[in-house]
Amino acid sequence: MPLRNIRKPWIRSLASCRCWRPAVNKAAFLHRFHSSPPLAVSDDYPLTHAGRAAGVLVPLIDRPEGLTVLLTQRALHLAHHPGQISFPGGKQEEQDKDLIDTALREAWEEIGLPRQNCQVIGVMPEHRTITGFCITAVVAIVEPEFDIIIDSNEVSDTFEVPLAFLLDTNNYITEHFHRGPLTNPVHFIPWQNRMIWGATAALLRNLASIFTDNN
Repeated sequence: MPLRNIRKPWIRSLASCRCWRPAVNKAAFLHRFHSSPPLAVSDDYPLTHAGRAAGVLVPLIDRPEGLTVLLTQRALHLAHHPGQISFPGGKQEEQDKDLIDTALREAWEEIGLPRQNCQVIGVMPEHRTITGFCITAVVAIVEPEFDIIIDSNEVSDTFEVPLAFLLDTNNYITEHFHRGPLTNPVHFIPWQNRMIWGATAALLRNLASIFTDNN
C-alpha cells in the first residue's frame, strides 16, 4: 500500500523516521533465533474454526553488509489484498508434504527463488487472520546468487529491507481497529514509499520479539 493511501498524518510522518540497530549478520541472527524462539503473537484474530492452512517464506538474504528481508508487492489486479506488501506464500496444496513445502513451492512460483538457495532454520508460531487463514511463517537464510523471476499474475514487484530496521520495534506503530465486539491491533511499518502492514507486519513484529531486551 503506498503511503499516500494511509490517511493518518502521524503514520505518513514515520516514513522519515529511521531507527536502526547495528547490522545483523547470519551468525548473530542464528544464535539469537535458536536461543530465544519467537513468541506466539497474542494479537491475531480469534477464529471460531481451524482456519485455512497457508505457508509463507520469510527470506533472509545473506548480504555482505548484513541480512535483509525480501518482500513482494502483490499484483494490483488480484481480487484479494491487491498491491499489499507480503511474503512469498499461499494456501497449502494437496501435493505439499507440509507447510514448509508450501512456502518453498510458492517462493519458487512467485519470484523464482530456488529451493537449493534456502536454508530453512525454523518456523514461527501460527498466525490467524481476519480473512480466515492460519499462517505458518517459514524462516530461511537465502544465498543471494539467484535471479528474481516475477510471476506477474501474482506479484508486481520485490524489494529488500535491512533486517536491522525490521528488528527495531521503534519502527512499528500500532493502531486498534474495531470489528463487531472485537478490537484488534494492526501494525504498520513505513519503509521508503511503501507501507508494510497487516499480517506481514504482525509476523515481522513477532520475529522482532526475539531481539527485544526483555525476551
